[in-house]
Amino acid sequence: MSLINISNVSLTYHSLKDETKAIENLNFSIEKGEFVSIIGPSGCGKSTLLNIISGLLKPSEGDVLYTDKDIKNRLDKMGYMFQKDYLFEWLSVRSNVLLGLKIKGLDSKENIDRADRLLENYQLSKFKDHKPTELSGGMRQRVALIRTLALNPDVLLLDEPFSALDYQTRLKVCDDVKSIIKREGKTAIMVTHDLGEAIAISNRIIILTKRPANLKLDVKINFKNTEATPFQRRKEPEFNEYFNLLWKELDAVNE
Repeated sequence: MSLINISNVSLTYHSLKDETKAIENLNFSIEKGEFVSIIGPSGCGKSTLLNIISGLLKPSEGDVLYTDKDIKNRLDKMGYMFQKDYLFEWLSVRSNVLLGLKIKGLDSKENIDRADRLLENYQLSKFKDHKPTELSGGMRQRVALIRTLALNPDVLLLDEPFSALDYQTRLKVCDDVKSIIKREGKTAIMVTHDLGEAIAISNRIIILTKRPANLKLDVKINFKNTEATPFQRRKEPEFNEYFNLLWKELDAVNE
């Protein structure tokens, strides 16, 4: 049984004068422990799909199932990491990390201790009393990820999580995020415009067509060096092979 099933999903936006079909009859599944990247032309509905999987949007047709149950009944299993870190500048790092637990009324001693362990495990405990303005962009993204993980979701939904960072920082944070997600045993679904980033961090890539979005290609990403970090993957021969293959498919979609 797959962890997540997207079955015949369509979404149509309605206005007073018109309707726009964003997604049409989309089908695929995601297995536990996968890191799946979703790419496609600008405006094709990638983030819309992520919002449907998260339960923030209800599809016009079709179903999204989590272990064969409607996603709306399993929203506690989803953690969402946005393009911006959305840290509150007046709160400390630790207070930002604990905020979700407090809002949801889950700030038990056990959960707070777990959040503190996450800060310790990922080299943030010595900065726990710092304000976000005292952190680098990469560290802020790590705090945002730890804040999401503090709620202990099974699935992480990442909406272009590195887009606000400069290129050098993106490479480093990409390594950090992949390492943390792997160590915590989470399933991840990421939307990105960066093909190289998708190849470096994912073990599967889904390409969507132009709007209305449908499945163009579903590719497993396998490197001989299974322990290679995302940065190291960029130096492997398979990287260019995947890049050329997927670039041709994206180029065809954009025509």
